[in-house]
Amino acid sequence: MKKTTLLLTLFKQFIRESETGKRLKKNGERITKGSIENYKSTLKLLQKFSLNTGFELRICDASKLNKRELLSEKNYWKKFYKNFTEYCYKNNLYDNYVGHNIKIIRTFFHYLKDDRDLNTGDFQRLFYVRKEEIDILVLSPEQLKFLIHDKDFESSLTPALKRIKDVFVFGCTTGLRFSDIYRLTNKNFEQQNKDWYLKIKSQKTKTYSFIKLPKYAIDIYKKNISKSSKVFVFKPITLFIFNRTLKQIGEKAGYTNPIEMTREKQGVTKIVNKNPGIKQLRFCDKMSSHMMRRTAITTLLILGMPEHLVRKISGHSYTSNSFNRYVHYAQGYIDKEIDKVHKKLEIY
Repeated sequence: MKKTTLLLTLFKQFIRESETGKRLKKNGERITKGSIENYKSTLKLLQKFSLNTGFELRICDASKLNKRELLSEKNYWKKFYKNFTEYCYKNNLYDNYVGHNIKIIRTFFHYLKDDRDLNTGDFQRLFYVRKEEIDILVLSPEQLKFLIHDKDFESSLTPALKRIKDVFVFGCTTGLRFSDIYRLTNKNFEQQNKDWYLKIKSQKTKTYSFIKLPKYAIDIYKKNISKSSKVFVFKPITLFIFNRTLKQIGEKAGYTNPIEMTREKQGVTKIVNKNPGIKQLRFCDKMSSHMMRRTAITTLLILGMPEHLVRKISGHSYTSNSFNRYVHYAQGYIDKEIDKVHKKLEIY
């Protein structure tokens, strides 16, 4: 007879051991808070799936199963994968998010095998991880220069909007993530002769960056400089409020051109509009903290900085597929500008 254990009970233990440090990364480092939050989100999704569909979630020790029982267990996990992914798609989730959760479930299976010595039969190999290429939205160099230099626009903003605009411009220049920007202290800024540099270790990738700052970025820093090196340079704010305010700034700046966004479900491309109250999705409606890093990378590429130097600044490895997407986007922008020149040359 099969000996089973409740999957959700084991999953909670998986999270608990990740939080306490009993479970570590392969390099011996502790699991990051971000990863643990992702584990908790997957747990909630599994709980909702089981509750709403009536699917029993359990783990079976496969070490003592006979051939017929192994086949039955294999079919059980095939059925789980099919039902779980269908549940996700019916709840309007897309390939990247579904694939992200499947990866976490596969990590959980590896934990059971490696940390708990539980032979689950490696059926997680049956779980296919889907991926999708999400449209990259970035500011053009002209849009970024407008936010940096236009004095009339600057004076039209409230103090709260100015603070968010400054942080956004700083992020679009340095390529820092939202989490890294709001951890900056005076210790991260260093002056060498007349030049200022930003030195930081990424919270996500653990890579170090040493970035020379332009005058306008230095001005932003000096506007927000704190008296104590223990106090954060930029006043903390929630990501939700930051993104909501950024959309307001984009609308005020006139970044209201209509756009069309696509996502994928089971490899099928679908046009999406996450703002049902808006008839036509606008560029400003999709402005968010993610745009800072993407804008910084593409701006450097568009304006001619060699790829290997941009990779060094952004912390991408030479095998990074995500970085190649920025290269392709930048090339598309360059192609459009070249077409404008060619059209002028064609007129005699």
